[in-house]
Formats: sequence, C-alpha cells, structure tokens
Amino acid sequence: MTRTLQPLKDKIALVVGGSRGIGAGIVRRLAEDGAGIALTYAAAADKANEVVQQIAAGGVRAIAIKADSGNEAELRDAVAKTKQQFGRLDILVVNAGVLILGGILEYRMEDLDRMLAVNVRGVVVAIQAAAGHMGQGGRVITIGSNTAVRTGFPGASIYSMTKGAIASLVRGVAIDLAPRGITVNNVQPGPTVTDMTSVPGMAEAVKPLIPLGRMGSTAEIAAMVAYLVGPESGFVTGASMTIDGGYVA
Repeated sequence: MTRTLQPLKDKIALVVGGSRGIGAGIVRRLAEDGAGIALTYAAAADKANEVVQQIAAGGVRAIAIKADSGNEAELRDAVAKTKQQFGRLDILVVNAGVLILGGILEYRMEDLDRMLAVNVRGVVVAIQAAAGHMGQGGRVITIGSNTAVRTGFPGASIYSMTKGAIASLVRGVAIDLAPRGITVNNVQPGPTVTDMTSVPGMAEAVKPLIPLGRMGSTAEIAAMVAYLVGPESGFVTGASMTIDGGYVA
C-alpha cells in the first residue's frame, strides 16, 4: 500500500468530546492527517473554539458543536449538523466521558445515573446516529479505559464498570456493522496526563503501578486512534487496544 502524508485526506471525522484532553489530542492528530473535523463540547466553549482555530490555521476545516453526551437529542443533532456542514461522515470517535469516584457503599445513585448516561448510553446513541451516515470503509472508535481490565485502586468500581460495558459493546457492534464494511474498535488508555487525571494524589498513586514509570501523553493515544481510522487498519474490528505503559501486563 502506498503511504501518504495525509492518509485521511477528504475524510470527515466527528469527535465526541473533542475540546480538551485526549479528545483534543485526537482532533489535532486527525486534522494533521487531513480529515475535516467536527467536535462536540459540553461546556468549555472557549477551549473548543481554541482547538477549532488552531486547526483552521493549518488549513483544515473544523467546527465545534455544543452537545452534552448525556443528552440524546443533542448528540443526534451533532451528527446531523456534521453531515449538513460537510456532506458526509466517515469517522466517529466517541471520547466523551465522566469520572466520578466513590466507594460502593456510599456511591450516590445520581452519580451512577450520570456515569451511565454519558459513558454508556451516550456511546450507544452516538454510534447509532452516526453509523447510518457511513459507507464502506467507515470507522467507529470508542475511547474506553484500561480499568475495564484492571481497576487497581479503590473508588473506581463504577467507572470501571462503564468502561467494561464499552469493551463488550464494541465486540457486538463490530459484528452488526461488518456487513456494511464499517470497522468498530475500542482504545483503552491507561493513566494519561489530562484534566481528568489531575485529581490530587492520583498521579502519585498510579505511577508506581506503571512498568514504564510514567503516565501517557494525549499524542500517544491519538496515534493509536489515527492508525485505527486509517487505511492500513481495514482488517481490525471488534478489538480493544490497551495503551497504558504496561499497567495491566
């Protein structure tokens, strides 16, 4: 296969939760690879617009769409706006997620409902809404977590459950969409330097558990996503790719 500096040229990607952290890293990488970008954000309009402006400065078209991933109507509207603005949709990356820690004995049901709404139901809605617009060669990526394999510390049982659900979901959805030539894969980052991992004491707690002795970068996660949405990954589907410095080894 002939390699190209812009393997995603003429492709359109929607990154759900693309205004900061891992999502913003993915947006920047896909834009570098040539894809036009739509990204959603829940509240941080300033950060979303900053990312869009950075991409536009590089000559790539990008738009930001306000959509809470816990809100079905807003997610479906984001997909519709992407199709309306760009005329097509080739790649969906569902990155949005929330982390609400707490021990099982005191965990609040309203926090459980929020985690399920964003981390599980929102993923289902986004895939259902987007996949109908994709043709042969479409790509769906979910951003899970290595906690689906190993929780590792107290207070993360509910979060781990939601990410385990996504790993299972992807296996089944890959089978559902295979007849249409759409691949579906799950990327499971380990501890990565983002706002979500800035919880006091978290970095110090997890670094000793990582054989490589450091946390990952958003660019490293984005590189994995770039491979899975690119032309060389057409035979990869239903897989969960863990990228965590050996945390679950």
